[in-house]
Amino acid sequence: MGINGASAYPVPARDAQAETEVKRSRFLCTLRRVATEEEARSVVEGLRREHWDARHHCSAFVIGPPGADRVERSSDDGEPAGTAGAPMLEVLRGGGPSGEGVADCVAVVTRWFGGTLLGAGGLVRAYGDAVRAALDEAGTRERRLLREVAVELGHADAARVESDLRARGLAVLATSYGVSVELVLGVPPADVGGVEAVLAALTSGAAAPRVAGERWVDG
Repeated sequence: MGINGASAYPVPARDAQAETEVKRSRFLCTLRRVATEEEARSVVEGLRREHWDARHHCSAFVIGPPGADRVERSSDDGEPAGTAGAPMLEVLRGGGPSGEGVADCVAVVTRWFGGTLLGAGGLVRAYGDAVRAALDEAGTRERRLLREVAVELGHADAARVESDLRARGLAVLATSYGVSVELVLGVPPADVGGVEAVLAALTSGAAAPRVAGERWVDG
C-alpha cells in the first residue's frame, strides 16, 4: 500500500481556468497539475508575470497521496489573513459542495479589484467559488498506486503470455528483449497474488515473478 495505506486518490483530469465576477472584481482561477512544491511555486510566479496588472495572485496547492508526507500550502498574497488562501485550500481538500478533494495540483486565483470592498465573508466566498468553478471545468480522475511485477520468459512463450495478460486487462508497462524477455506489469497491490497465480498457470509454474518497485499512475 502507499503512504498510510492509501492506494488511490483523486487528481484533476486536466488543467483548467475559470473566471468569476463579484461586484466588478474579477477572479480568474488557474488550476494546473504539478508534481512538486517547486513546480507549484513556478506556476504562481509565471502567472504573476503574465497578469502583472492584477492586484493579488492568491494560491493553494496539495501535492502527494494522503499521509504524513503530503504537502499543503496556501498564500493570501496581500488579502486579509485567512480570506483567500485558506478557503482555496479547503476546496482542494474537499471542503466544497462536491465533498471530493484533489491533489497534485496548484490553484492560483488572480484578482483584479473592481473598486468595491467585499469584506472578509465576501472574499472567502469569492475565492472558494473561483476554485470550485475551475475544478468543475477540470473534472477529476483517479491516481492509483501500482506494484511493478517483473517476470522473465523464454522467447518462445513471451508473445503468447503477453497477449493473454493484455486480454485479461493487465497493464504491461515495459517489455525488454535479451537472452530472455522481461515483462513489467502494473498491478494494484491487492491483486499481486492473483497475478502471480495467473503467471504460474500460463507458464506451467515456470515463471518466477518478483515485485520490482511501485509507481503512481493516472487511471
